[in-house]
Amino acid sequence: MHLRKLGTQGLEVSAIGLGTMGMAGVAGMGDMYGPTDDAESIATIHRALDLGVNFFDTAEIYGPYANEQLLGRGLAGHRDRAIVATKFGFRIEYGKMAGVDGRPENVRRAIDGSLERLGVEYIDLWYQHRRDRDVPIEETVGAMAEQVRAGKVRFLGLSEVGAATLARAHAVHPITALQSEYSLWERGIEGDVLATCRALGIGIVPYSPLGRRFLTGKVPKPETLGAGDYRRLDPRFTGDNYDRNMAIVRAVARVAAQYGATPAQVALAWLLHQGDDVVPIPGTKRRTWLEANVAAVDLALTPADLATLAALQPTAGERYTARGMASIER
Repeated sequence: MHLRKLGTQGLEVSAIGLGTMGMAGVAGMGDMYGPTDDAESIATIHRALDLGVNFFDTAEIYGPYANEQLLGRGLAGHRDRAIVATKFGFRIEYGKMAGVDGRPENVRRAIDGSLERLGVEYIDLWYQHRRDRDVPIEETVGAMAEQVRAGKVRFLGLSEVGAATLARAHAVHPITALQSEYSLWERGIEGDVLATCRALGIGIVPYSPLGRRFLTGKVPKPETLGAGDYRRLDPRFTGDNYDRNMAIVRAVARVAAQYGATPAQVALAWLLHQGDDVVPIPGTKRRTWLEANVAAVDLALTPADLATLAALQPTAGERYTARGMASIER
């Protein structure tokens, strides 16, 4: 497994990480991507370690709480081999998401809960999951920095914030990584956000690098998915957008065919070619897909391939419902 540096403060991780959200779903949103299986999820975590993947991503809102507990069980006895990243920043009431909360008192509450659930003495990389616009970012990051000084956290990150917020936060305490959606399916951070990350030495951690699995070419039309599957409501999966976006998958598949690879592997390889500061975290709860994803680190695309992929048509539809888009800062 190749290693990459995130940020300039000394964090080094595997070139591909493992997103674990699908292993427990999100508070109030069901299983998101179909039924879960704790035994297979833990086996997937163990297989990731065997393959050299050391970067694991979770959040308190996943479950809620259950995902951190599951990851903690999966990494028990293997802490020295793992870089653990988790996120906070939502209010959780009666097991459901009830808005964002970036108040310093929520920062202090959240860290101790995550440490206990994960069964670790410190978090390697701790993100604010979504910015609370009612709380100055300086106050939130200042309280997060207190946890670094207390030895509970090693490095700080933010998720889905804009360039100005990144700069303000970084002035309070070095930001090691920005986690945002980024893929052939979603390229919104290209421009000022990506430029700011590179100017400040902030690593990029793309989530949903396979477009909620659309880029695998194996997701059926949403009406055939389970009742709790998030993609039944995803604008990019619904109506005419599904058929229009399949043209993107077909174009990626044509590149993949040249290498005997899958569209998913090409999509991940494209991200890895965007810079050594990019570390995607494809999510899976099955060993089979994990192994296929990890193989993408050795797929070398040509400049012609990269130009073909960069010229793909824009994805049709917003990437979230209106409620979800309201939490994205651009």
